[in-house]
Amino acid sequence: MTGTPAHGEQMLDINGVELCVETFGDRADPAILLVAGSSASMLWWDAVLCGRIAAADRYVVRYDHRDTGRSTSYPPGEPGYSFADLTLDILGIQDALGIERAHVVCQSMFGGSGLILGVDHPGRIASLTFVSTSTGADDLPPPSGDLAMPPEPDTGDVAAVVEYVVAGARAYSGGSPYFDEAAVRALVERDVARARNYASTLVNHYSIASAGPVGGGFGDIAAPTLVVHGDHDPLLPLAHGEALRDAIPGAELLVLKGAGHDLPEPVWDDFVSALVRHTRGARP
Repeated sequence: MTGTPAHGEQMLDINGVELCVETFGDRADPAILLVAGSSASMLWWDAVLCGRIAAADRYVVRYDHRDTGRSTSYPPGEPGYSFADLTLDILGIQDALGIERAHVVCQSMFGGSGLILGVDHPGRIASLTFVSTSTGADDLPPPSGDLAMPPEPDTGDVAAVVEYVVAGARAYSGGSPYFDEAAVRALVERDVARARNYASTLVNHYSIASAGPVGGGFGDIAAPTLVVHGDHDPLLPLAHGEALRDAIPGAELLVLKGAGHDLPEPVWDDFVSALVRHTRGARP
């Protein structure tokens, strides 16, 4: 490891790569590890949101996936890792920070990591929260017909890249009244400027094959589970969240009214309250 686990942002050697990790709160409190969605660095878990969770006596960890932010990057279209490697990075971060069991919160594509951890590594998971994700069942509704994505940008044109990502975030909001374009643009500008190679950020997570657990499926998850889903989600309509809730024994569903495929600030009160309650009773 390149640094001693401490508060703030740090570069850690995890599974042979560098991952940028940031912590909030008291490390003696129950740990909540936030796993962002595809192509999303830690910045998409807003620092103010992380601070609000930490203020509820939680030790919050966010990090840059490989090919996002300051973490190790690979050439565009040539990710030198598998979906399983990205999932094992979560356990590597727990090891580096001395966290035996974490409350893991997985968003969108990386709900697949939550599934793998819950089934194949249950001893490392105190609870699971799935945000804007799905079982992937064939009978679930497809993305909304209104989900129009912009054409891919020239990655050498920073302004075009920013416009492309902002337009994608707007589309993924599903017409949410909470979409704040100015705030999203500021976030994207920071994200693009901070990344080692944003061209790789845009494509590499989509270049790896998804993978499932060895030991079973959603019905084999024993960890307490919370499913969080926006009722405006155009990529994975609400039926996906309902199906996920039904597939996991004892799972609860929090529907975020007015939210799309994201966590806009006006729903933070509901999200934080539910997450704190969910992680209060689960064994650390």
